[in-house]
Amino acid sequence: MPLYEHVFLARQDISSQQVEALVDTFKGVIETNGGKVEKVEGWGLKTLAYRIKKNRKAHFTLLNLDAPPAAVKEMERQMGINEDILRFMTIKVEALDPEPSAMVQKRDRDDRRDRGDRPDRGDRPDRGDRPDRGERRRPEETSREG
Repeated sequence: MPLYEHVFLARQDISSQQVEALVDTFKGVIETNGGKVEKVEGWGLKTLAYRIKKNRKAHFTLLNLDAPPAAVKEMERQMGINEDILRFMTIKVEALDPEPSAMVQKRDRDDRRDRGDRPDRGDRPDRGDRPDRGERRRPEETSREG
């Protein structure tokens, strides 16, 4: 069967549990039509580059599918009817990547950065060893005299 990567955006005002319910619904559609969902990744609530149907943010979700084209077409039809889905995109791929996607890896990297491994500002070298710049003048003092 063909392999697909499918990403959909859900409205910002629904909860994470409702997004999971949507995933379960669409997973059921795929499995009913003879396919299977290999991987599900919730990328979380992200800011959109521009407004979509009056939404500035959306819940992003990735599905890796191993399904016949008819199953994918039925899932897309139901997504088009559902008011909670803002956008979706399905791409046919040669192979599914079992590793976490770049979006999940980026989020993990960002989480690690917040652990406090950076030194405090008080740990900076002393700035007292700078050479003297001389006396500073105000702009009105540097204007032409005359």
